[in-house]
Formats: sequence, structure tokens, C-alpha cells
Amino acid sequence: MAPNNKLDLTTLENWLWDAACVIRGAIDAPKFKDYILPLIFLKRLSDVFEDEVKYLGLEYGLQLSDIDKDHNLVRFYIPVEARWENIAKRTTGLGEYLFDAVKAVSRHNQQLIGVIDVRDFNATAAGQRILSDEQLRALIQVLSRYRLGTDDVEPDILGRAYEYLLRKFAEGQGQSAGEFYTPREVSVLMSHILDPKPGDEIYDPACGSGGLAYQGVFKVQG
Repeated sequence: MAPNNKLDLTTLENWLWDAACVIRGAIDAPKFKDYILPLIFLKRLSDVFEDEVKYLGLEYGLQLSDIDKDHNLVRFYIPVEARWENIAKRTTGLGEYLFDAVKAVSRHNQQLIGVIDVRDFNATAAGQRILSDEQLRALIQVLSRYRLGTDDVEPDILGRAYEYLLRKFAEGQGQSAGEFYTPREVSVLMSHILDPKPGDEIYDPACGSGGLAYQGVFKVQG
């Protein structure tokens, strides 16, 4: 069982750095996010699913078997093979297993098609695996350190992780992370300039991780 430590910004960044170090050398630094973020997303979905199952059990006496029969009881239904506890136990055939797991999630949650299932963890280059099962296993062990459930992290955990990985490794390759996302300081400034009020609607057709919209919501609620 991973320790139930809540992630502050410094802890999040150290955690992501450790995850990146596991796959360092196997792939170029700007591509670290392509492997780390889908797994963080999968863990977030799995942990929130686990929280919702617990809540439904306490409030309504429902069992996991009830949810397996009626997927509409939860926001995102996570099939057995994609639940993090089962992923963390896997020791062989991990690349293929992860690929099948994210595909299973998208099959059960059509709104996630093309979102969570875009990375083939079993992919090869020049006849060799890009990431070996050993590297994937080590990456999963690092990502298992913290829960990402409803009360464990801020809602924008994926956006914060995305920002850090871009800033840290895009800049390391001579690129500006600002080319790929709006820096948090700019987001805060824009939210103050726009000065949103309760009841206002936000239209952002290129919202990316949604961090800018989140800043606006936070300002309204704060």
C-alpha cells in the first residue's frame, strides 16, 4: 500500500523527476511526458474509481459487483485489468498488458477514446522495445508512491504534471516551454484581468489541460 501523502508542488515535481529518471536514456527527454502522463492519468482514474466505490458502499450499501453490472453508477468505469492494484502486481508482459489496459478503459468510457489510449507501451524501434518491461515496472513502482484520489490531490493534477514535464525537459532541449502551454504566472494574471464572476461562462476551444480555466474558477470560488 502506497503511503497516503498528499502531493504539494515540491513533492509532485520530485516525484515526476524520479519517474523521468527511470526512463532516462531509453527515450529523448521531450518524450518523457508521452509515457509518464498516460500512466498518471490511468492511476488518477483508478484511484478516483476506488474512492467512488468506497463512497457508494458507505452511503448506499452497494458492492463492487453492483458497479461491475451498472457502469453508470460511477463517472468512469475502470475494468479489472486496468485497476492500478492489478497493474502494480504485474511482473511479466507489462508493455502488452498496459496497452491492453488503456484500450479497455477507452472501450468502457468512449469519451476517453483518443485521450488515454494513444501510447503503445509495447512499441518497438529498430526491432527493439522502446521501453523494456523492466523499465516500465520501475516506472510503475515510482508512480505507485502516492494516491491520486478525490481527496489526495488538487483537481488539476494532470495539468500541473504536464506543465512540469514540459518546463523541465522542453527547456533542456533548447526550447521554451511557453511554446507549448501558458505559464502559470500568465494564467493567474489573465484570470485577474478577466475578473470572472459567478455564473459567467467560459469559452476556450483550445484549453489544453484546462489550467487557465481552472485558474478562473479558483478565482471565482476563492
